[in-house]
Amino acid sequence: MAESTAATAPPGDEPEAKGRSNSILLPILGILLVYLLYRYLRPRLRGLRLDRLTSRLPACLRRSRTANTMLPYFAPIADRLGALQPYLAPIADRLGVGAQGGVGAGAYGRADALVKFPGGEALSVAAILEAPGEVVAKSSHSTLYRAAMRSGEAAVLLRFVRPACALTSDEASAAARRIGAVSHPNLVPLRAFYVGPRGEKLLVHPFYAAGSLRRFLQEGIVDSQRWNIICKLSISIVKGLDYLHTGLEKPIIHGNIKTNNILLDANYECKISDFGLYLLLNPAGAQEMLETSAAQGYKAPELIKMRDATRETDIYSLGVVLLEMLAQKESAKDNTPNPRDILLPVSFKNLVLERKISDAFSSDLVRQSKKSGKEKNLNAFFELATACCSPSPSLRPNTKFILKKLEEIAK
Repeated sequence: MAESTAATAPPGDEPEAKGRSNSILLPILGILLVYLLYRYLRPRLRGLRLDRLTSRLPACLRRSRTANTMLPYFAPIADRLGALQPYLAPIADRLGVGAQGGVGAGAYGRADALVKFPGGEALSVAAILEAPGEVVAKSSHSTLYRAAMRSGEAAVLLRFVRPACALTSDEASAAARRIGAVSHPNLVPLRAFYVGPRGEKLLVHPFYAAGSLRRFLQEGIVDSQRWNIICKLSISIVKGLDYLHTGLEKPIIHGNIKTNNILLDANYECKISDFGLYLLLNPAGAQEMLETSAAQGYKAPELIKMRDATRETDIYSLGVVLLEMLAQKESAKDNTPNPRDILLPVSFKNLVLERKISDAFSSDLVRQSKKSGKEKNLNAFFELATACCSPSPSLRPNTKFILKKLEEIAK
């Protein structure tokens, strides 16, 4: 009888054992499925915010910050799921979730999706993509956003590079690491680089409230017409460019120097932005960038036959910037091209040949130079700028020579 009971007991216990295992497995599988859904949808939802969501909203909701405040409502759920990532990610990876999409499909969960550089250690993907922001500039290859970090940190400048204009993710990441390693007081640093789910690239830079040199010159600020300020700005620009050309083991050609790409801090120190940006762009994107620069009068004449920028073409663009600082040119009244708003060095050379050199300068600068006995310095500055714009690349001075001359002129 005992033997019969012993023989029949195990089969009787089997349903109970299965019930216990199911009660453990089912919640785990449910959590895993929710996590996989989160991992798939989160980068796509966040990607919508940058360039597309505002255009899809109804007109009544289309405000500067609306698109940036909608997604954070999902943050508590996403953050709780994100806390499970160390436990569930290995299982998800073994299941192959996101493998087909490469960086695009599973980038948010990858440790190398966000590359940080000095000054960007506290940044995170969530903080960057959830930051309320506003568009400050657009071009054929990218869009610039001023973004406010939620943690109370200083605002940052986000450059969203369109996937159609960028290199592959691996190539772009390698280029970003090269740019991020550059550090100089007169260059805008790269704080972080992020690769998104559809191949979009985000570059994170500090934001300078003083704005660009173009804005400084155009807004009629009194300091922009002070001789000592012009000398200080010019010297800081050349110092930054000299470091790119001679201070690195592998020099970086800027390729797009213009007053819009030179930012100012509160102490009138210039910081060159967008250096090395062409390294992240494919040939078509880089060419579009050059053509935009050409339309504004910054393109060296030899680039009509050449595709790649050189040290000499950078010097030409620098010369145009120096001439703009002397001319204090006015902005166009509307969006249509205004020939007078495009500063061509040849127009200045004609003024010199016609002995109307004073017409090339801001009237306030001329008055200041005569009053302070700096007229020779002003003329020397002008001659140096026009030398930079020589039609022959071999006749243009290098950055070391330009810096030395400017320091002498400024005395």
